[in-house]
Amino acid sequence: MDEGTEQAFESGPGAGAPSGTQATPGTQAASEAARARRVAARRASERILSGGAPVHTVGERLAQLAAEAAGLPGLDTRVDIYGDGIVAELERRVAELLGTEAAAFFPTGTMAQQVALRCWAGRTGNSTVALHPLAHPEQWERDAFSLVSGLRVVHPTRDPRPPTAEEVRGLEEPFGALSLELPLRDAGFLLPTWEELQETVEAAREREAVVHFDGARLWECPSHFGVGLPEIAALADSVYVSFYKSLGGISGAALAGPETLVEEARAWRHRYGGNVFQQWPAALAALSGLERELPRLPSYVAHAKVVARALEDAFRSAGVPWFRLNPPVPHTHQFQVWLPYPAEALDEASVSYAEETGTTVFGVWTPSPVPGVSFTEVTVDASALGWTAADVRDAAAGVLRRIRADG
Repeated sequence: MDEGTEQAFESGPGAGAPSGTQATPGTQAASEAARARRVAARRASERILSGGAPVHTVGERLAQLAAEAAGLPGLDTRVDIYGDGIVAELERRVAELLGTEAAAFFPTGTMAQQVALRCWAGRTGNSTVALHPLAHPEQWERDAFSLVSGLRVVHPTRDPRPPTAEEVRGLEEPFGALSLELPLRDAGFLLPTWEELQETVEAAREREAVVHFDGARLWECPSHFGVGLPEIAALADSVYVSFYKSLGGISGAALAGPETLVEEARAWRHRYGGNVFQQWPAALAALSGLERELPRLPSYVAHAKVVARALEDAFRSAGVPWFRLNPPVPHTHQFQVWLPYPAEALDEASVSYAEETGTTVFGVWTPSPVPGVSFTEVTVDASALGWTAADVRDAAAGVLRRIRADG
């Protein structure tokens, strides 16, 4: 889930209005009504295949946080003040998990990455950042890199996949930093192979650039790469990780790397307004996520492959004229599903199926640039582990039947 782009359990990139657009009062009311219906259907569902943003009430989330925190150490210490106490413990834990010298807590990933790359620009003397045009800073941050932090962006490639070593070597102008989003969410949660990642990092080093990992979802990457988190983080000069993506936290992020960089980042965090008086609820939820969800992520990644194969079987058996799972074999526990139907028809079929059966299969559907083709993102987490391949096929077929009945 991305800051400012997702409401309720809308897990697709099109869930929020694009930057700079304004909905009319009528369309806004209709959108809010549709969202309320989706949330109600999801809350009433006894079975959920694809996870998404939380739909708890405030009271439910408070109770959940209290229950999850019961087994965590440090509850008898005072609440944090400007990042000491439990926030400092979270920072220590992240540095330990990633094998870095230090880590700093940030209220948002947008701030953490701007600060990291601003620091590197000062150290390298080059404010140009090489990154993919589908990366989060380009898609979802309202040009903050340039407008707030004075950074300039160049693109190694425009193809919807991670950049290659050859493309990094072939950039026509110098750049101070290469930022790699792992996985590249808007391209389908794609990852390079471990060897490809190593080669791309080496290509940046040959260009005398530092390497930053946009690792909002780094937590689930070890299964694909076949190495641990410290080995992945060791390739980069700095790493950003999120606490609410994958880990189910409330909010927040961390920037990890050398002690000197992290100390400088803390100063810029203060200047950017990120030195919040008390952040213990977010830190506590993050520690809980590291304790509870991080060990489960490999099982989610493995089961995502089962779910993807079952969905493919369901679409083929139903005679869907064209479909795409992107990637065909998921690299993480998330992937895209593309179908040749309007988003409105898919939303109605998905919600009506949930209302009638108590089973939620898909989240919100997003129109693609091709008329009549839409996509959604599937997130396989704890709620999906009990689903067999047959369960997935039957439920997907039920949604498809409703599309054709309405058509």
